[in-house]
Order: sequence, then C-alpha cells, then structure tokens
Amino acid sequence: MLPNNQKKIALISVHGDPAIDIGEEEAGGQNVYVRKVGQALARLGWQVDMFTRRSSQEQAAIVEHSPNCRTIRLVAGAKKFIKRQEIFQHLPEFVTAFLEFQAQQETVYLLIHSNYWLSAWVGMELKKRQSSKLLHTYHSLGAVKYKAVKNIPQISKTRLEIEKQCLETADTIVATSPQEQEDMRSLLSPQGNIAVISCGTDIERFGSVSRLESRAKLDIEPEAQVVLYVGRFDRRKGIETLVRAVGCNQVKQHPNLKLIIVGGSAPGKKDGKERERIENIVRELELEAITTFAGRIEHADLTYYYAAADVCVVPSHYEPFGLVAIEAMACRTPVIASDVGGLKFTVVNELTGLLVTPQDEQAFAEAINHVLSYPAWSRQLEKDARKRVESMFSWDGVAKQLEQQYLAELNQIQPELLESKI
Repeated sequence: MLPNNQKKIALISVHGDPAIDIGEEEAGGQNVYVRKVGQALARLGWQVDMFTRRSSQEQAAIVEHSPNCRTIRLVAGAKKFIKRQEIFQHLPEFVTAFLEFQAQQETVYLLIHSNYWLSAWVGMELKKRQSSKLLHTYHSLGAVKYKAVKNIPQISKTRLEIEKQCLETADTIVATSPQEQEDMRSLLSPQGNIAVISCGTDIERFGSVSRLESRAKLDIEPEAQVVLYVGRFDRRKGIETLVRAVGCNQVKQHPNLKLIIVGGSAPGKKDGKERERIENIVRELELEAITTFAGRIEHADLTYYYAAADVCVVPSHYEPFGLVAIEAMACRTPVIASDVGGLKFTVVNELTGLLVTPQDEQAFAEAINHVLSYPAWSRQLEKDARKRVESMFSWDGVAKQLEQQYLAELNQIQPELLESKI
C-alpha cells in the first residue's frame, strides 16, 4: 500500500468541467462522475487534480472543492465555449498547458484517468511523453452513438480511430456496465484490458426527503400524478418520445397528471433550440396546462424533484450508464427507461422499473400508464429501487473499486521512478 503522500492522480475531462453547474450546456453525467469520483478519492486520502478546459474569461483558473480535491482549468483555444466537435484541434495546446502546470508544480502525474474520447487523446499523448499509467472511461462510444443519429459529424472518423486506439493502448479501460464492455469488444477491438466499475450516486442526499415533503417544497399537489424528466435538451435524450407518450390517451386520462421537465441552460445556448422544439410539441399536443419546464436546477435540489415524482422517465436513444436512473432510484422513484446500453444494467425490468423500446412513444405510454395505474405495485418498485442503489451504486463504493485498480497500476511502476516523481 502506498503512503498517502504518494497517492496522487490527474483526472482529465477536457470538455466536461467538474466545477460547473449540472444542466448547463455540455454539462451532464460526465461532469458529475468526474467531480464525485474526485471528491470520494480525496476522502480516501488521494491528492486529486481534475483538469478541464477553461471556457470563459470569468472562470477561476483553480477551484478548490474539498481538501486535496480541485479543478484546474487549462487554456486551450479561446477562453469561450467551444462545441465539443470543435475542441479536437485545441488538444495539443491542452497537452502543452498540462505539462507546463506540472513543471510549475515540480511534479509528474504518473497516474492519469481520462474521460471521453477527447481526453483519451490527451491521456495517450501524456503516456507517450512521460510513461504515465493511463486509465480511461468512455462515457459514450462513437460506434454506438452514430448508429442512433441521422447527421454524423465530420469528426466521427477521428473519434472512432482514437476510441479504438485508446482501448488497445491504455493500461485499463473502465467500463461502467457489462453492456458497455460488450460494446467495446464487439465494436472497437478484442484487444485491451477492461474493468467494469459502475458509476455512483450520493445515497445520503438522494433519498433523504419524502414525497410529501418534496411536493410541499415544490408547490405540487399531494394528489398529483407526476411524470419527471431530468437531463439536457438534446434530441438523443428522447424528450420528444416522452412528451408524445404523455399525449397518448391512456396517459392523458389520468386525473391530476403533471409532466415536469428539468434541465437546460440559459436562453440562446445550443440546447435552447431543442427546448423550443419540445415546447412546440407540447403546444401541438395541448399539454401546456400540465407541463412545467423547470429549467436548470442546482444539483443539491434535484432530490426534491426525484422524490416528488411518481415515475422518472429516461427515454434516451442510448446511454452508456444512465446516472439519472440511479439518482431517481435512490430517491425511491420507479424508472421507465429505454432498453439500451447501461440502462439495461442500472434498471432491473419489473423490479426497479420498466425497460421499453427506445423511440417508441406507444411503448412508453403503456409503461407510464402501468406505473400510474397500480400504486401498490409501484410502492414495491420504489423499495426495490432503493435497495439496488444502496447495494451497488454509492460513490464511496465506486471510489474504493477505482482505488484498487489505481494501486494495481502504480505497483507496476519501477520503485525508483515512483519515489522520485510522485
């Protein structure tokens, strides 16, 4: 076992800033994952530096989250928001800034955990230059994602090449579900070392308030039947499928029905166009009276929305894991999710919720109707959902599993190099 002063790691998340509020543009599950893993590792005695790209002049260069855990924003390209499809050209500058920071700190990060394919390129460059041990989490696979979208971006070829190269050259790939591991093997490469370590959630925060308490705080009637969506405004998230499902007669006929859509950034951002499109569909289906667009919510307040809901719907076209699902389950809220990717692992069909065919509004309508129509069965789903999260998806448990993987990698480094650099 390494002494605490040698337990140091760089978490790299180029486009997913761990220090920004969740729900802002380009801010979702990856941001939560990196920050929560970093904070949990710090509680285990690690020195955790989380590197991301500085996306505005006003942002602080360094954000201290907790003892031994901080976000470090490096300059790569202009200090403004850049779409993730356009960030690749700035990655060499990111690597240079990382190496300069190391030199200023008189240290070398021999253990690097990169997140998403952009960060994989950075991690592989650092591995070549300073023999760092590299672990990587994909968060989504281009080979899967591009099957579900009509307009494939120009950067797709580069992304697919880097994702394959990363699997074959990183020391360990951290898959967040067995399904993601299968996808890597079938779509990327038979080579490479893969460990399955799930994402987690804050089981103390999520699940700490009751439904009645939450509804009182949010001014929701006790008798309301609440259908909830949490996430970004992005076509791949399937919000249209959910809205059209709620517009089906078998769902609309429920008394006191309420649809709450949580998420979105400030007006004028990229996802604003998708929100406008969804709002138009709500008007088309005459659902304005029962639909609330709650906007971006502080992560600490999400627990009230989850707990207030009768059902949380995750209608994504694809999810490698599905953090929203386990947050809702931790709050004892049944989940209806697309039968895809990691959601097939997080949600147990007919035990913690229901899995249905993605992009099938009728299938989602039937599932929502079923949960709302059988309250006694729904109460059992709530209990089993909470039990599953407690047993499998706490952040501290995830961090302990990652720690064992990290230590195994560090133990392969020559002792004299480890002693001099860490």
